[in-house]
Amino acid sequence: MYRYSESSSSDSDGLTGNEKTVDLSHRSLDFQTLALYFDEYNNSEENEFNPEGVHTLILYQNHLVDIPTNIVIFRNLKVVDISSNRLKRIPDILLSFPLTSLIAKNNLLENESLPKSFESVSKTLTNFNLSGNSLTHFPLQILEAKNLLYVYLGGNRIEEIPNGISNLSRLQVLSLGGNQLSDVHPAVGQLKDLKALILSDNQLESLPAAIANLKNLKTLQLHKNRLRTLPTEIISLKCLSELSLRDNPLVCSFVNDMTYNPPSLLEVAARSIKVNRIHYDARDLPYSLREYLNSAHHCVNPKCQGVFFDNRVEHIKFVDFCGKYRVPLLQYLCSSKCIMNNTAIQHHGHADMMKKVLLG
Repeated sequence: MYRYSESSSSDSDGLTGNEKTVDLSHRSLDFQTLALYFDEYNNSEENEFNPEGVHTLILYQNHLVDIPTNIVIFRNLKVVDISSNRLKRIPDILLSFPLTSLIAKNNLLENESLPKSFESVSKTLTNFNLSGNSLTHFPLQILEAKNLLYVYLGGNRIEEIPNGISNLSRLQVLSLGGNQLSDVHPAVGQLKDLKALILSDNQLESLPAAIANLKNLKTLQLHKNRLRTLPTEIISLKCLSELSLRDNPLVCSFVNDMTYNPPSLLEVAARSIKVNRIHYDARDLPYSLREYLNSAHHCVNPKCQGVFFDNRVEHIKFVDFCGKYRVPLLQYLCSSKCIMNNTAIQHHGHADMMKKVLLG
């Protein structure tokens, strides 16, 4: 009736080799039938089928609408795959195990379908996959699991990335393709160990400059969005070997859409102070003005010593990637007079460029 094995395989969802596995996938099991299976495991007199020795439980592709409570017989479960069922909730009982991997792809899960807290697996959980469900919000509960390495939430309807994403400081893969993101929270730039960022098939029109802080990033998938440009800072990602940009409006016609509004009197005065290096201290200016002056950004034109604060000129610089593609990058200049054929970006050597740009 069942299969019980020493698994020697591994896959991208976190199944690890050489662990005892119960595989009940593709059985058309419903709730009642699965409960009977678990009873048989529990009542087995064969030492080979000791449920406490099971580390991996695969329930993929069945007809489950819920999980029987007698799953508790597998008290040492590390990996649970309940993908491709009809589940409308993840029962709290699953978080009573020392899970390292929870995979629940392609179910009917919504925002309220998850346990309220993931504290019980906060130290053990490294892989979390809820791709292909009906979430509209990023599940904030998983931010408690600070040892997470892989988070897969593609194919939902998530609208924003929370500021708290920075709590997952060990994260290596963040997959959010196929959602409804309109922007990327700058906090993503704090994920220093991130190697793959999947943001394809969303509604993104721009990326934050903080993306450049992801020094270990190797894969950045941005295809099927609304991107007109990329931040200039992306050039500094020396480890990036795959940049997917196809099906974005990265074309010259958008260059003419840039507008320039006159700076405020506050900005004019602040620019003058900075450019002329006028000395000031706490006795001269209130705290708010000193903070404003300290927020100055330098013009990227190397021939210009100007600065800008709130007002700036958006300028498109087309950069040659590997002699094959010309990718538009967004520059911020202090004045429309600074738009010229400067070499600020071209100073980066070809070794720093992307090795693979997927535009086709």
